[in-house]
Amino acid sequence: MLRKRVIPCLDVRGGRLVKGINFESLRDCGDPVDAATRYAADGADEIVWLNIAAGEESWTALLRAVERAAETVDVPLCVGGGVSGTAQGRELLLAGADKISVNTAPLDRPALIAELADRFGSQCVVVAIDAARRNGGWQAHASGGRRPTGRDAVAWARQAAELGAGELLVTSIDSDGTHRGYDLELLRAICGSVRVPVIASGGAGRPADITAALETGASAALAASIFHDGTYPIHEVKREVAACGLPIRI
Repeated sequence: MLRKRVIPCLDVRGGRLVKGINFESLRDCGDPVDAATRYAADGADEIVWLNIAAGEESWTALLRAVERAAETVDVPLCVGGGVSGTAQGRELLLAGADKISVNTAPLDRPALIAELADRFGSQCVVVAIDAARRNGGWQAHASGGRRPTGRDAVAWARQAAELGAGELLVTSIDSDGTHRGYDLELLRAICGSVRVPVIASGGAGRPADITAALETGASAALAASIFHDGTYPIHEVKREVAACGLPIRI
């Protein structure tokens, strides 16, 4: 049986680690490279680095920061933000990223997923889905959650997997930063619709929330503020997940 993963998320804007609530009210949480180094030492199974203001910031600065992070951590590094073609994907991989995360660009041009998978392999391609509840279901949003797309999030998850995504990063906009737990209904709906690994995101407030997300069928659970604020160390969260009988690397 594959082991479950606990993944800290680094939302980066202006070269700084930030965190908000429902994708808004961002606050500064420090230097992202320092955080990545600290989390890797504390037992993170992987690190997700999302450049959340990609259109406003220097691509070169992002690559340099990723290079710094890759030199200091010994766990897989998934990087996203601003990737709209294979050339940018290649630059991220050369900078030290192990996986490429895409969100807005494939919503506007789904063929990008297949292009990245064909060039680098599906194992490198993570499609991030930011979903908000609407009309009894969930709608996928683009542009950092600011732009509704009209696409059903579960149907989009299936399409992304069919096009070659090796993994899906599913974030509930409604739960993000609330500490009230993940949207378990959303996770069950998507996990039951695809055969690729799903990373749960949005809403973790305590180790029990992470365990609940993993029990839906998600392969990994991503969290941010509980780690940034030091509320729960990663190694402590993983011990509690293991105590519930889920397979995880301690």
